[in-house]
Amino acid sequence: MTARKKLLGDLMGRLTKVGMSGPEPNAAVLTELKALRDRVPRLTGALVASNDGLLVAHDLPPQIEPNGMAAMAASQLSLSHRLATTAHGGGFSEVVVHGTGGHVVIYAAGWTSLTVLAAPEVNIGRLHLESRPAARAIADLLTPVTTDAESRQAAKTH
Repeated sequence: MTARKKLLGDLMGRLTKVGMSGPEPNAAVLTELKALRDRVPRLTGALVASNDGLLVAHDLPPQIEPNGMAAMAASQLSLSHRLATTAHGGGFSEVVVHGTGGHVVIYAAGWTSLTVLAAPEVNIGRLHLESRPAARAIADLLTPVTTDAESRQAAKTH
């Protein structure tokens, strides 16, 4: 990895709260997305985006532009979170959009979101059963790992 790529990855990680450093930072996330597609019949694509709309990883069909979809998913995540907080004072977990051409489901995943696209015939119960644990696994994969020294420094400043 070049110094420039590492610097860019570290900067993106700080800006988006998503750890982006390492040789293939999104390889494990992409593996999770592909495994989800394999487990759920009629799933047509998936992506992970930061809460500010930056694409982390995707397994989308070629006709869908990944960066634009990531930005829309982040907007929907933000709006849904605000709606849930205003209506019930609680956190946001997921939102399901039913369209004539299929479903878009966005799951909160830490500082990111998992967005899945599915055909109209998908079994929504099965989709949730497989996607919710995948969202938790992705959140765990993207949680920044701090060293003991960083933890001690953070404790001193609080």
